[in-house]
Amino acid sequence: MSDTDSFIDEVTEEVRRDRLFLMLKRYGWIGGVAVALIVGGAAFREYTKAQEQAAAQELGDGITAALEAEDSDAQAEALAAVPASSAGGAAILNMLEAGALAEAGKTAEAVAQLEAVAVDGELPLIYRHVAGFKALALQTESLSVADRRVQYEALAQPGAPLALLAAEQLALLDIEEGNTEAAIARLREIVADATVTADLKDRASQVIVALGGTVNEDAAPEG
Repeated sequence: MSDTDSFIDEVTEEVRRDRLFLMLKRYGWIGGVAVALIVGGAAFREYTKAQEQAAAQELGDGITAALEAEDSDAQAEALAAVPASSAGGAAILNMLEAGALAEAGKTAEAVAQLEAVAVDGELPLIYRHVAGFKALALQTESLSVADRRVQYEALAQPGAPLALLAAEQLALLDIEEGNTEAAIARLREIVADATVTADLKDRASQVIVALGGTVNEDAAPEG
């Protein structure tokens, strides 16, 4: 390399360095802001997480204290007074309060509490279905078989959170109406479902046998 080329390279490098320093001086604040935003965002997430944990702890403590009341009426009153900072927390409180009201013999009030949760479109589906399921369980004597069937069928749709439990109730309605074959067929589907719990599978199997059927459709009846 000639002295001229070397000189040109040195000058070019100096120009590049000067440009870099100029850019850093002019736009370096952007990097500082970016770092501040990242650090601030992380701090905010930690703060929010801590707030949520504190709220959950407060809710849990309030529920525990309320459930220590001597009777169901007192429990319901105490649960109604527990503050909730989220819609989910309020839904849980309403369902627990409904349980206490039901135990106190105030079925209509309990059903009203549960149905309010069941129709709240802002809540996750699992909350709404649990509340609806509990409300139906409290209305065995007040709702007709047809009305209960319509509501349980809505809860038993494929993929629904309580689909198998609702299907079990539909099988019990089949039995109530004297339709043993339909009940056995429905219970067999429950037993064969890959997501069925051990307890539910055992219950369904026992009812099938009690109805004179076999758990496996192709199995020969016991003599």
